Amino acid sequence: MSGKGKGKGGRGTGGKSVSSSSKAGLQFPVGRVGRYLKKGKYSSRVGAGAPVYLAAVLEYLCAEILELAGNAARDNKKSRIIPRHITLAVKNDEELSKLMGNVTIASGGVLPNIHSVLLPKKVSGGGSKSKGLSASQDY
Repeated sequence: MSGKGKGKGGRGTGGKSVSSSSKAGLQFPVGRVGRYLKKGKYSSRVGAGAPVYLAAVLEYLCAEILELAGNAARDNKKSRIIPRHITLAVKNDEELSKLMGNVTIASGGVLPNIHSVLLPKKVSGGGSKSKGLSASQDY
C-alpha cells in the first residue's frame, strides 16, 4: 500500500479554499492586513498571528465606534450615520476620546457646550424682588 487511498482530507483534495479571515471568524481582511504589514517595512519578519491579531483589534474598534454612532443617529431620529454622529460618539466616550483626542473628523462639528459663566444668573426668590420694586415706586 502506498498510502494514497480514497481517504478524506490532506492538502491536495482540491476543495474550496478558506480565507484566513473566515478561519479566524473575522470580517476584516487578515490577508490584506498581513500584506500591508509586510510591505510597510515595519519589521523584517511578520509572524502568522500578527495580522490576525491586528485585524481583530481593528474590527473591534470599528464595531465599537459604529455602535455608538448608531445610537447617536437614533437619538437624533436619523436612520443614516453621518460624520456628526461619529464625532458625538467618540467625544462622549471617555476611552475613545482619549484614543482619538487629536483626530479631526471632517464635517464632524464640536460638542454642544456653553460655559457656565456665560449662562444667565438664576433669580432666586421672586417675592423679595417685587417687594423692592414696590418700595422704590412709593412716593
